[in-house]
Amino acid sequence: MCGINGIISKDKNKDKLIKSMNEKILHRGPDAEGIFVEGDVALGQRRLSIIDLAGGNQPIYNEDNTIAITFNGEIYNYQGLRDELIKCGHKFRTNTDTEVIVHGYEEWDTEVFNKLRGMYGIIIYDINKKKIIGARDIFGIKPFYYYKNDGLFMFASEIKSFLSHPDFKKELNDKVLSLYLSYGTNHMEETFFKYTYKLRPGHYFVYENDKLEVKEYFKLKYEKE
Repeated sequence: MCGINGIISKDKNKDKLIKSMNEKILHRGPDAEGIFVEGDVALGQRRLSIIDLAGGNQPIYNEDNTIAITFNGEIYNYQGLRDELIKCGHKFRTNTDTEVIVHGYEEWDTEVFNKLRGMYGIIIYDINKKKIIGARDIFGIKPFYYYKNDGLFMFASEIKSFLSHPDFKKELNDKVLSLYLSYGTNHMEETFFKYTYKLRPGHYFVYENDKLEVKEYFKLKYEKE
């Protein structure tokens, strides 16, 4: 199953915070733990090993370690994309589907998401540009949440990861509660917690210079024949 999470903030103890967030989603990935901490950014991942059992621990990097990725999911067409990227000159260190996304981002930028066939929650950290990119698969099979408030930005496969952070405000979002009680479900981007959102299927976000931008990369089109 796997799980991802991360923090962007001025916290001084992000190594402990991200480890605590990882522990909250231990059930999603009992096989390995990955942690990356640099400056204002901390990334965490819990892995359930499926492809390249020995060499697929995360984060995974590009050739010069300027792009890092944490990933939850499976890319069904990764072998074809891998062959295409090798022809473009990219060098692979592992046999994972995860690494295909790293080199795909190098080659095609965010257009890589339109080339992926699978289910996924993805975090790409462009280290030189200090830019975080998160993406969710087009059907929303894999969960992806983010929190933004008072200079703190977090993202995770499950909201329970956010509970580890002392600055996460556990405030009820009444607007969603009334919708849920009326219809028995919540289709909103907002969640039961204030300042906490679902990344919608077929969307990605870019977080750069303390600014968040959410973009749609896939939209179903119905055409009459």
